[in-house]
Amino acid sequence: MSALNHTVTATPPMPFGGHLRAALVLGLPLIGSHLAQVSIQVADTLMLGWYSIPALAAVVLGATIFFALFVTGTGIAWAVMPMVAHASAAGDHGELRRVTRMGLWLSLAFAAAIMPLMWWSQALLVALGQDPEIAAMTQAYLRIMGWGMAPALLVMVLKSYLAALERTQVVLWVTVGAAVLNVALNWVLIFGNLGAPELGLRGAAIGSVIIEVSALLVLVAYAGLLPELRRYTLFHRLWRPDWPAFLRVFRLGWPIALTNLAESGLFAATAVLMGWVGTRDLAAHGIAIEITSLIFMVHLGLSNAATVRAGRALGARDVVGLRRGAAAVVTLSMGFALATMVLYLGWPEFLMGLFLSPDDPERPAVIAIGVGLLAVAALFQLADGAQVVALGLLRGVQDTRVPMIMAAVSYWLVGIPASWLLGIHLGLGGMGIWAGLVIGLVLAGILMMGRFYHYLKRL
Repeated sequence: MSALNHTVTATPPMPFGGHLRAALVLGLPLIGSHLAQVSIQVADTLMLGWYSIPALAAVVLGATIFFALFVTGTGIAWAVMPMVAHASAAGDHGELRRVTRMGLWLSLAFAAAIMPLMWWSQALLVALGQDPEIAAMTQAYLRIMGWGMAPALLVMVLKSYLAALERTQVVLWVTVGAAVLNVALNWVLIFGNLGAPELGLRGAAIGSVIIEVSALLVLVAYAGLLPELRRYTLFHRLWRPDWPAFLRVFRLGWPIALTNLAESGLFAATAVLMGWVGTRDLAAHGIAIEITSLIFMVHLGLSNAATVRAGRALGARDVVGLRRGAAAVVTLSMGFALATMVLYLGWPEFLMGLFLSPDDPERPAVIAIGVGLLAVAALFQLADGAQVVALGLLRGVQDTRVPMIMAAVSYWLVGIPASWLLGIHLGLGGMGIWAGLVIGLVLAGILMMGRFYHYLKRL
């Protein structure tokens, strides 16, 4: 674990209220960006839910697999963020440029490595007990989505680079533009409007690939041409390897990637378990996951802000700023979690109903299942916010390996077995499967928050 010494900056420490404002100024555009990013997947789920229930079930499986692989790959981007923040605070422009470039290299390598898994996913899904027809539809979706993995991961590295330099507004507006374009493309390609063929599930995948490529082109132009950023010469001789920087990014990034995989794998495994219960349960699970994913993006944006703020405090050797900044982000996350619990318990039917056609005969049954799932989701809001914010703080001080072990234990040795035991073995169905999620997330939240505050006590 990286350590700060007790040298504090010469300027007076920022008060707690100042840290709250700083976290919001940095975090709100990141929250908006993450909300816009996940709304692309939410739009696919919502619009395919209006298209047909089988298409909805297939996109739930396909999007879950894609997202699990994607967030694993973003471990590289999350590693780039604190490294760029630290280098920027220390005035080391060369290191800033080198780690970002090699982050782009590593992201491309990861995208190429996991393409076969998406291309031949049908056999894997059938082997995992999924309906053969749904598995075939899912593979058709993933074979198209696979081409969007590389641009999506490159976008994440550039977003991390810009966020670490506290240029979050462009990150927000590019992602919002991509989300709006995705809805328009879905309307044309899924349903066959404006003279386009009706492509259903494939149309949603094609639209997603188009918007990822578009977002990448815009961010490359911004990072490479903006006068204030041109001095970093980010793309100059991009093709030349820099193996020392490559290894530094890899060493920090692979534990983050495996931590992300552990959490996303928990949700992917629950989707498989829900598929064993039934198509309606899988559809309800998919809708509830999209709703909770939107809420989770708020905590993730605050976590990213925590990473940048902690990374800068590390670079400036500001112990007091690190402690107060951490308290500010935790306060914001916990307050939002409490508000979310009220939303889930107060208006679950309305939230679920947004994703289903009023004329679909399966609508009442799917909503009834989803209401129960959202009630369980209300239970893990505080724990989910705590674990992701703690992860952001730990990444900011470049502590990634022990949190990886904590995540693996919490999600894979506790959460997934608990979901199987309660949902499948004891016959509690979807409610039992989601109760296993609660157990895994609560354990992760306790372990990771304890890890960070132990680090603070050592200072």
